[in-house]
Amino acid sequence: MKIVSKSMLVAAALAALASPAAALEPLPQERYINDRLIAARIADRIRRNCPSINARMIYAYQQARALKQYALDKGYSEEQIDTFLDSKEDRKRIYAVAEQYLTRNGVREGDPQSYCQIGHREIQANTVTGSLLVAR
Repeated sequence: MKIVSKSMLVAAALAALASPAAALEPLPQERYINDRLIAARIADRIRRNCPSINARMIYAYQQARALKQYALDKGYSEEQIDTFLDSKEDRKRIYAVAEQYLTRNGVREGDPQSYCQIGHREIQANTVTGSLLVAR
C-alpha cells in the first residue's frame, strides 16, 4: 500500500486548479458549442437560399459573443477558441453535419422553396436555428 503525504495531495490539488483547461474536452467534442455552430450554419444556408427569410443579424452576433463567453467561462483560452474557429477540418465537419441535417429534412440544392419550408418550420418551432431567422 502506497502512502500519500498531505503535501503531495495539496500539490496535486494546486496543479489541478492551475490548469483547468487540461480537464476540458477538446472543443471539437464540446457538444453545446458544436450544436450551436451547426445551427448557425443551417440558418446561414437557409437565409442565403430562401428569398422570404432573413437573418436576425444583431441577435446572431449577440449569440456568437455569448457562445464565446460560454467557452471562456468553461475554461477554454482565447487561443484555443481561435484555433478551433480557424480550423478548416472542424469547419468542414460542422458544414457537413449542417448539410446532412438539411438533406434529411427535405432540402434540395437549387430549390429555394425547400429551404423556405425548413426555415419556416425552424422559426415556428423556435429552435436555435429558427431563433437566428426571421420571415419577411
